[in-house]
Amino acid sequence: MIKLSISSAALLSLLPLATAQSGAWGQCGGIGWTGPTTCIAGYTCTYNNDWYSQCLPNGSSTTATSSSSAPLPTGTSTVGLAVAAKAAGKKYFGSATDNPELTDSSYTALLSNTKEFNQLTPGNSMKWDATEGTRGTFTFTKADEIVSLAQTNGQLIRGHTCVWHSQLPGWVTAGNFDASTLTSIIQTHTTNVVGHFKGKIWDVVNEPFNEDGTWRTSVFYNTLGSSFVSIALQAARAADPAAKLYVNDYNIDGTGAKSTAMVNLVKSLKASGAPIDGVGIQAHLIVGQVPSTIQANIAQFTALGVEVAITELDIRMTLPVTTALLEQQKKDYQTVIAACKAVSGCIGVTIWDYTDKYSWVPSVFQGQGAALPWDDRLVKKPAYDGIVAGFA
Repeated sequence: MIKLSISSAALLSLLPLATAQSGAWGQCGGIGWTGPTTCIAGYTCTYNNDWYSQCLPNGSSTTATSSSSAPLPTGTSTVGLAVAAKAAGKKYFGSATDNPELTDSSYTALLSNTKEFNQLTPGNSMKWDATEGTRGTFTFTKADEIVSLAQTNGQLIRGHTCVWHSQLPGWVTAGNFDASTLTSIIQTHTTNVVGHFKGKIWDVVNEPFNEDGTWRTSVFYNTLGSSFVSIALQAARAADPAAKLYVNDYNIDGTGAKSTAMVNLVKSLKASGAPIDGVGIQAHLIVGQVPSTIQANIAQFTALGVEVAITELDIRMTLPVTTALLEQQKKDYQTVIAACKAVSGCIGVTIWDYTDKYSWVPSVFQGQGAALPWDDRLVKKPAYDGIVAGFA
């Protein structure tokens, strides 16, 4: 299972606020249901079966049936997602993965199909706790396994991640280091990790902001203020002048306070001469709730002279899976991909794993899942066709 690159506190901030009405596509009835039985404006509580009623857009068909009563639709396109991305002028379409999954031969065979994926992101094996669990002792065995697979396949690697407030070993978080020592620790860690995996794209700094655009409290910010970002970027550039260096965050999909904070950070880094090549937009989204400003938001970043990548895309739904939800998910994937296609500086898209079998979503968001273009049997979903259409 891949751990999402979001802390527990941050995950809670993504959960929808409890209201007296169910939200779009949410459950609103069924045997044993104790939650809201009415829907927000524009949605109607629609009977699906005795166990489940759902808030569907007004005027929707009631053909949203579960797999118990009728087969669910599947994806039909055969073009290949990486093929479609490259035809649209993008560098790659990729998937995150993690080491335990590589023992699944069917999964790995599809992951290695370069018509579908010409880029991989190690979900956990390049993070601080995996690479420098003990100060000054570096371990790259698991990360090397994924890099080796990608190299064998001729796939790009996105390094994830050097400096992040989460998944840190205790010696970092409890070290009570002064500014000079912590600076040296960041430099040593980043130099060794980026230097070991030369020629890659890197999420050098991950999730520096709170939802309101303020700086996130962390061992790095508390000691060094915002300078920890430039310290890490400069160390990465020195370790590998050819690497592409990014700052990556979630909930910066549309315009807003957090996106504005990222814009201001990029401006500040450029003004100070710190190396910054790109902004990573994670894009952990919800069916029916893709920001309407996503294309404008991508464009405001590229206008700063940096490239953009969608780095951790998935679009989750309230379970059970229904035809209506799958069709909306298809539209949502198309919207996101089309937004990237429309902005030349958006260079690629990575989904946060490709199959529901290994999605992080159900373990974090109770009652939600089915967020990816392949289901848990490795069967294409309509979302696959949405991605292809977005690139067309």
